[in-house]
Amino acid sequence: RSIPIRPENFLVVPAREKIDRRNVAQGQIMKRAPRHSCPPHRDRRQQGRAGGRDMPLPPALLLLCLPLPRPMRGLTLPGMGIDTNISDYDWHAALAALAWQAELGATEAILETPIDRYALPDRQESPVQKAKNASPASAAVPDAPPQIDKALAAKTTAEACVDLTALRTALGAFEHCELKKGARNLVFCDGNPQAPLMVVGEAPGREEDLEGRPFVGRAGQLLDKMIAAIGHSRTAKETEKAVYITNVLPWRPPGNRDPSEEEIAMLQPFLTRHIALIKPRVIIAMGNTSCAALLGQRGILRLRGTWAESQGIPVMPMAHPAYLLRNGAAKREAWADLLEIQSRLAQTRSAPQ
Repeated sequence: RSIPIRPENFLVVPAREKIDRRNVAQGQIMKRAPRHSCPPHRDRRQQGRAGGRDMPLPPALLLLCLPLPRPMRGLTLPGMGIDTNISDYDWHAALAALAWQAELGATEAILETPIDRYALPDRQESPVQKAKNASPASAAVPDAPPQIDKALAAKTTAEACVDLTALRTALGAFEHCELKKGARNLVFCDGNPQAPLMVVGEAPGREEDLEGRPFVGRAGQLLDKMIAAIGHSRTAKETEKAVYITNVLPWRPPGNRDPSEEEIAMLQPFLTRHIALIKPRVIIAMGNTSCAALLGQRGILRLRGTWAESQGIPVMPMAHPAYLLRNGAAKREAWADLLEIQSRLAQTRSAPQ
């Protein structure tokens, strides 16, 4: 039989009880007791009696009588004692609630306030279009920090250094080079500052970064043998037999990669000031990076063996010792370059500086 649609006629199914879905299609709500308190031999119709009799409902009211799924039990809807605040749901509980509503046939989400959809435009603006059409005042972007000319900052800092100690301190405090963040140590120099021969390498490697001195790995051992062949050493006590070694870059590039043009240009003022303070008679430019910093040219195999000049000082481009370790045939040409250097040092020994 039908029941008038009044709140007092709604059948409230407790949250702990389940629905026998086989009887829902017949318009009959049957309550099932919890599993721990339901004897298996009892008749389900006897379990489903409310107030001593069955209470069939018309299909139109079945949606109001279905119990909430476990994640939604204890909730109430406005006017019916069911809470709609699900902000404390987790993801699985919200998904279960959505699936339950879809199973009931819900196809539309009802908002808190009514919307006149006839008054809405046929096509709404996308968020990107709304941002473009926004007023300049609302779309104002904070001013970006001013761009710093890193090469100019390095030049100003380097020119203010009056000795090697000040230059090393200024280089260690220079914060505009990103290589500093990934390096372990500052590789500044090695050898005698009064030496007539200056060797300019490219950049520190792993061993140099660990020890803080240039040319200490396998390439450094070969370099020691090369300069010893012409009578010089980084540990020599006599000034005329000493050698001074430094690099274009004082910090190791990540993965021993080649230095970029920006990094060379940024740190070149420190190298220029370094050479001005040492005042050597001859400079050896080891590798492409050194030639790029001192001569503004690349192509070491083409430049080697030919004298050039930087800051008024003779410069001999030479293949890097690491290249000689990989290509033993190039050692003959390196030996010829060393003989040229030895001869130039002998010619400039008595020449005024």
